[in-house]
Amino acid sequence: MDVAGRVLLVRKRGTTAWMQPGGKLEPGELPAATLARELNEELGYVLDASTFEHWGRFGAAAANEAGHVVDCDVYLVRTDQVPLVSAEIEELRWLALDEEHGLEIAPLSLEHIFPLIRS
Repeated sequence: MDVAGRVLLVRKRGTTAWMQPGGKLEPGELPAATLARELNEELGYVLDASTFEHWGRFGAAAANEAGHVVDCDVYLVRTDQVPLVSAEIEELRWLALDEEHGLEIAPLSLEHIFPLIRS
């Protein structure tokens, strides 16, 4: 989330759904360390995982894999670093939750993350 309260969404190459950046655990990796690694690989962020605020673990239908479910630890991450599109990310966008956007948003974001931000 940025200082204006907007959330960062990304769209991976070859997909249509927008979601929060992140990725899959490597063997033996803790969730916060995974997020720090993924944010570095996908957006060029250099962040200390100990500063992330854990919001919980949630499941939802996978946005880009029909019939699959994502099981995800969700963290609030604040930074003033400028994100750079890298790796499998095609686009990024800062979104105010009250704006009309017309984007296809991932179920995990719609069902769990956005309601947490609004509360």
